[in-house]
Amino acid sequence: METTSSDSSDSSDAGASVSPPAAKLTLFTLTAMVVGSMVGAGVFSLPRRFAAETGVAGALIAWLVAGTGMLMLAFVFQRLALRRPDLDAGVYAYAKAGFGEYLGFFSAFGYWASACVGNVTYWVLIMSTIGAIAPALGDGDTLLAVALSSVGLWAFFLLIRRGVKEAAAINQIVTVAKVVPILVFVLLALFCLDPQVFADNWGGADYAGSLFDQVRGTMLATVFVFLGVEGASVYSRHAKRRSDVGRATILGFVSVFCVFASVTIVSYGILPMGEIAELRQPSMAGVLEEAVGTWGKVFVSVGLIVSVLGAYLAWTLMAAEVLFVAAKDEDMPRFLSRSTAEDVPVPALLMTTILSQIVLVITMFSDNAFNFALDLTSALTLIPFLLAAAFALKIAVRPDGRTVGGGTGFSGDLVVAVLATVYTAFLLYAAGLKFVLVSFLFYAPATVLFVMARREQGRRPFSPRELIILAVSVVGAVIGVVALAVGWISL
Repeated sequence: METTSSDSSDSSDAGASVSPPAAKLTLFTLTAMVVGSMVGAGVFSLPRRFAAETGVAGALIAWLVAGTGMLMLAFVFQRLALRRPDLDAGVYAYAKAGFGEYLGFFSAFGYWASACVGNVTYWVLIMSTIGAIAPALGDGDTLLAVALSSVGLWAFFLLIRRGVKEAAAINQIVTVAKVVPILVFVLLALFCLDPQVFADNWGGADYAGSLFDQVRGTMLATVFVFLGVEGASVYSRHAKRRSDVGRATILGFVSVFCVFASVTIVSYGILPMGEIAELRQPSMAGVLEEAVGTWGKVFVSVGLIVSVLGAYLAWTLMAAEVLFVAAKDEDMPRFLSRSTAEDVPVPALLMTTILSQIVLVITMFSDNAFNFALDLTSALTLIPFLLAAAFALKIAVRPDGRTVGGGTGFSGDLVVAVLATVYTAFLLYAAGLKFVLVSFLFYAPATVLFVMARREQGRRPFSPRELIILAVSVVGAVIGVVALAVGWISL
């Protein structure tokens, strides 16, 4: 698909006037991008995250709920790719098509911001892993750790700037390389599993709260590890065949769901859950060290670094893509719509790297940099996910003239859309007020970009309906600032 720059008619303007045809990606490459973006930092932190909240019973229920809910969400992206093939950059485009430009903008910005915050968790976890042998790096949030992470962050900026095709090819190789250590972990943990320890960890008796509260406490962790299920949809304009977008989404989801659940459950057979909850991140390394010795910790640590760097590559690509397509649709300022001859949206990529850098510095002032960034990433993603699911529900109930397909298939679409909408709404409840308020601290100031785009088009900044949405976001941000200032919530 050929796209044209909207801010210059000068053909000599360093490639800014006409963007090249989008690089076409195969089913395997799209699937690798989904798997690559899902298998990142989250899976290596699962044992501790779950053990701090619940036992085996709660974990099984949590994975059943999360697996079903995320499968429905994966089906939503699969079906929307077929029903509305005219929409690119899925998560953002679906919100705009269903609920207007301002909520579409919020979806684009929220999804992009969540990717940037998520990228920070990768660097924090890498530095925490190395910090086990280099104490100066601490838990990944010391000055030296942030400095080294910053070097890596900008090195990746330069790599991706060379071209989408080259970065996507590297991602395929890294995806294969990082899945192997995780599978080896599961097999070794199964071999070393102690039935008595596993039985003692069954009910989570050491933790306060009902089984419902235990399951609720794990929900944000499951959201984080499943982020990326929409990866093929986000990159849909690059697909060689449109139908591959949906196939890649389902293949990617199925490929990793059992692995994620297995990593969590087998860990309960190695150590008492109280000890797992106290392990240093990446907790998967500590579990395998207990099972097979020091070499297991080293093995997982190396696998983590490869895995996280691959996920960082995939997420940076997707984050920049969302800003780029939003700018092409005139929902972001025009400067973000520029791309190079290698099909790289450099201004969008630069903004992505800058926000990640800012959040990386903030981690030095957080009580628990990794957990906070992980939960905030999940919370920021929930609104875009909810809007996408609600759009699927909307066109399942009342298809419009641009909806492809129909007939009996739409009854299945309705069931999927209802379940996905209920699930994402529950996740917002599970996230709690703290992360909803902190999310508004990102959303409200971002409106400046929306106003810039409207002014470039000579349009009134807000309609009456959009003013109501603006007021809600500003009030939420003010409450968030007050809550931070008086200590009601903390980083």
